[in-house]
This record gives sequence, structure tokens and C-alpha cells, in this order.
Amino acid sequence: MATTMEKRRVSSGIAELDRLLGNLFIGDNVLWYEEAGSFSSTFCLCFINETLQAGKPLIYVTFDRSPKNLVSYLGPLAESQKLTILDCFTNGKGDRSDVFNKFYEKDGAMWPYQVIKVNEPADAGQVAEAMYGLHATLSGDVHFIIDSLTGMQSLWGEESVLDFYVRTCPRLYELDTIAYWLIERGAHSGKLKANINKVAQVVIDLAVRRGSSSLKIIKAEKRQCKHLNEQHAFSAEETGIVFASQKPPIATFDLGARIKDIRLKQGLSQRQLADLIGVTPSTISQVEKNTIYPSLPALFRLAESLSVDPATLFRETGSDRGALIYPAATRSPISIPRFSREVVEAERLLSPDSDLPAEIILIRIQPGKKLPGHFSARKGKEFGYLVSGCLELKINGRSETLAPGDTVLLPRDTPERWLNPSTDNVAELLWIIFP
Repeated sequence: MATTMEKRRVSSGIAELDRLLGNLFIGDNVLWYEEAGSFSSTFCLCFINETLQAGKPLIYVTFDRSPKNLVSYLGPLAESQKLTILDCFTNGKGDRSDVFNKFYEKDGAMWPYQVIKVNEPADAGQVAEAMYGLHATLSGDVHFIIDSLTGMQSLWGEESVLDFYVRTCPRLYELDTIAYWLIERGAHSGKLKANINKVAQVVIDLAVRRGSSSLKIIKAEKRQCKHLNEQHAFSAEETGIVFASQKPPIATFDLGARIKDIRLKQGLSQRQLADLIGVTPSTISQVEKNTIYPSLPALFRLAESLSVDPATLFRETGSDRGALIYPAATRSPISIPRFSREVVEAERLLSPDSDLPAEIILIRIQPGKKLPGHFSARKGKEFGYLVSGCLELKINGRSETLAPGDTVLLPRDTPERWLNPSTDNVAELLWIIFP
């Protein structure tokens, strides 16, 4: 017997499937488990098209489709002189009905389809003779689609189906054919499925889970297949079967991380942001983890509370990279929950989309106001430059007075108090916060 290495490769018509399987070969019996909506018919069409394009003869044995239905399914492929339909339906599940026999009434017209009707499809021996007899009239590598074992069972019963299958598969192997065998997953006993799996060279399972189609290779005998028992998502598209692995990755945007990033830049805790919006801290935590997604009105409230334009929530950090000018009109006010606007105001001088590794804020302390604490919850090193006005700073038990042009550097976690001694002028402080 020829080894797999000596066997000729055959394409399924789907390059990604060939790759996952480690190729198909002449001699393979390929068992396809299917369920409703699993696109097994599309896999078959790809195989049929590939076969006929290569000029190879194909025999389609149909138990479940009437010839008219099958011709409609095949479309222009049905007119290929390389295709023969072996009709086990009309005198089988079709119950010899005139409705199905009318297909054979040519009415004097040229009939392009090659269809052979099996007289007694309920006799498994006659079906086998029809298959082998037809094969003997053809030359080259003959390809088969046998649709389906489930249709056979309705005519013959389970034991006869198993007997036919275990006898036919080895013979097709020796005849150097390749055959697709279709079977409905849930319509047969575990005993039948276990036995037919042993005989097949390739076993593939098609499933639909939560509206998504997937393929799993259960068996791929005598070939380098590294993907056994893996689920491979796919979709049926105009170009045929497309696996998820073939599609470019879809760019995803982490809204929760973006909201968290802006919140931290504003120096807000989850509780502080929750209080501004009117929700619980747990809600903010879930939003930032993408466990829940805010509604459109909630997004506007988030943006307002974070003092940013709503569009900012959907831009990646660093999207303003390369910007040279930030007009005054683009500044965004920063909410400081611990102090009212009558005490202190703050503006971010750069866009939240800037990738600068520091926050630059303009702080305005109103005349005669005292800040018994810091501007934000940030814990990094901070640098300040007094632009105008006068400020008194109390830090580590020591009081300092800042005049315009003075700078101050605060180490991490340094508690301090600020006072604007003027009763007339606002004190403007340029403040830089490092991570």
C-alpha cells in the first residue's frame, strides 16, 4: 500500500483549511459532522469548484436533495461535463413521487446535466454497485461527495449504514479516490459515530455556538496536523469560507482605561468622580474595567465631570503627538473637588491626548483665600512657578513667601498649606506634576 508521503495532494478549495489539516490526499475519506447553519454546503461547494477547475471527475451521491434542488444549489457547476449526480433521493426519500420524477422529463430540450437515477436506493448493495460502476467509466482521480449518512440511515437503518460505510471507505481508498461523507451530528448513536471515526482518515466537526460558526479537526491521519481538537472560528462570505485567523485583528479601544487615565490626570479618586457624576464608586470601578459600558448621557456626564470634551474619551493617549501649538481656547478646566471655584480654579494647559509625561496646570487662588491642603491626590514630585500675585506656603512647619518668578519643588507626599494674602489680586501658579 502506498504511504501518505507518496499520495498526491488534493486541495479542499480553502487554503487555510488545507494548512490547518496538513493537506488532504488522494485516498482520504473525509467525514464531516454538521448541524443546521454550520455551512457544510459551502465547504462542499469549495471542494467541488476546486475539483472541476482542476479537470477532475466528481460524483455527487445524493440521498437528501432532489436533483432539481441539487442543480439549483450547484448553479453553473452542475453543467460541468466532469460532474455526475447519482440520484438516490427520487426513489428513496422522494418515494418515487411524480413531483421529483418530472425532473427527468426533458420535453425534447437539450438537457445538460449528467444525472443517474438509482432504481432501488433502499438496497445498499445496488447503491454500492452504482458507485463502483460509475467510477469504472471515469479516468484519473475521481472525487466523491456522499450526502449523507443520515439520509442513508432513514432508508437502511443504522447497522446497514455502518456496514456500507466500513466496506466502502477502504475500497474508495484503494481506488485512489477522495470522498467527503456528510453526517448530522445529533442524528446517530455514539456507537455508530465511534466506529465511523475509526475508519475515516480525516474527521471534521462543524458547530454553531451563540451564532458563531467554528470548525474542529478531530482526526487527521498520517499527516503533520498541529491543530487537532482546536476550535477555529470562520464565516461564510462571498469569497467562500474565511477563517478568523485570516482576518486582520480588529483594533479595539479600551474606553475604561482611557477614562481611568484622564481621571488620574485630574487627580480624582474613583469616589470623587462618582460623587461628581452621582453614581457609586463601584460603578466607576466597573466602567474602568469595561465590565459595564456607560450610556450616551452617562458619557456626557463623565466628560463634563472630567472637564474634557466627550470626543477626548475616545482618543488614544498621545493622539496629539507632534502638536506644537495648544491655543488658549483648547484649555480645559479641572475640577478640584476639595475646593469650590470661589477658592481655587485650575486649567490644564495641554490636551489630555498629549503624550508628555507630566501634567501642566495653571492654578488660580482667589484673593484672601486659604487652601488647607493640596490641589490633587497625586503623589509624585511637583514643581511650581508663581506667575503673578503673592502666595504664602507652609510646609514642614516652615512658612515661605513666594513672589512672582519664584519656584517651588515639592517632594512626594509632602503636606502643605497655601494662602493668598492679597485681598485684591488673584495669585496665578504654573504647576507641573510628574508621574
